[in-house]
Amino acid sequence: MESADLSALGRRARDAARVVASASSALRDDALTQAAELLEGETEAILAANQRDRRRGLEQGLSDAALDRLTLTGPRIAAMAAGLRDVAALADPVGEVVDGWRRPNGLNVSRVRVPLGVVGVIYENRPNVTSDAAALCLKAGNAAFLRGSSGALASNQAIVSVLRRALAKAGLPEDAVVLVEDISRETAVEFMRLRGLIDCLVPRGGRELVATLVEHATVPYVLDGDGNCHVYVDAAADLGMAEEIVVNAKTQRPGVCNAAETLLVHRDIAGEFLPRVARALDGVELVGDERVREVLPDVAPATDEDFATEFLALKLAVGVVDDLDAAIAHIDRYGSGHSEVIVTGDVATAERFVALVDAAAVLINASSRFIDGAELGLGAEVGISTQKLHARGPMGVRELTCLKWVVRGEGQVRR
Repeated sequence: MESADLSALGRRARDAARVVASASSALRDDALTQAAELLEGETEAILAANQRDRRRGLEQGLSDAALDRLTLTGPRIAAMAAGLRDVAALADPVGEVVDGWRRPNGLNVSRVRVPLGVVGVIYENRPNVTSDAAALCLKAGNAAFLRGSSGALASNQAIVSVLRRALAKAGLPEDAVVLVEDISRETAVEFMRLRGLIDCLVPRGGRELVATLVEHATVPYVLDGDGNCHVYVDAAADLGMAEEIVVNAKTQRPGVCNAAETLLVHRDIAGEFLPRVARALDGVELVGDERVREVLPDVAPATDEDFATEFLALKLAVGVVDDLDAAIAHIDRYGSGHSEVIVTGDVATAERFVALVDAAAVLINASSRFIDGAELGLGAEVGISTQKLHARGPMGVRELTCLKWVVRGEGQVRR
């Protein structure tokens, strides 16, 4: 795609964003509800498009995890439709007065939530992101400018067609959702450089995408990085609870960013817990440090690279640590700042973990799989930010707004 053509798409999205920003909450919600109905009504057509993408992926040798992320099913499309309705039912963040005060000179100062404008989302083989991202952008009064991957192009085209028709039925501009259909790497880089047309860019993908973004982007972005998530089982843990949490965090859906990649076990319970959890993790490839292999001699040795890797597969690195501080030091060294879990019955230990672990999300006695917009009541998420500005953790509608200062006076001038 010529840069002029991509810029033209961006200008269309920006024109639409102005209309959406001034549209009523009821109108935006109606568009999302209409989209949910159309999505359900066209399930077969969307599945047929997804099958074309899947066949191409199989021919290209995609990994099991990548194929899982690419695959749509009837229940997954139903979940996408439910997500659209959930987002429509959320409180409208646009126009919310965050705080306000009156100055001694009589000025009334307030801060109000307003849309970002055009939100660019660049993502890999995850067609459900198309629906989730568009829904959240629209709910927050933004236009969604989407650039998916070549592997999911047919699926994305089918979903965006539904979304655009829903917008038109609701009386909003179709260009409030725009899909870039040129999937070349050159276009991806150009997309990241549309300064003045994209107000905020969110990447959803692996290390290569993030590295490309960091190198080339000139628009503001929120970094959705790796999910090298840990579960630390403390000496004071309920081992039955710990077993269930580890198995769920690793196996419920291993190819996603909130799946566990490393298990850390306190030395005092390693002899009892490691054989138990290894049996429960049947089918998962385990690699472990020296102390793990003293208990589980059949486990292959773990390298530094293993502990630093987001496997996105049925593989788990395992380590034994002396205490809480050693677990935190391990997470600081290898973690990606996504989600970290502690399983313990000791309140003070749990609170120390919360205070000292540097991550977007920390869970006490719960699976890392809950760090997800829908599971946390956000309706959906446009991404999970692993940076600290301007958003951190799952990004819902509030994270797709910014603040405007509004000052009301009665003729005051500064002396």
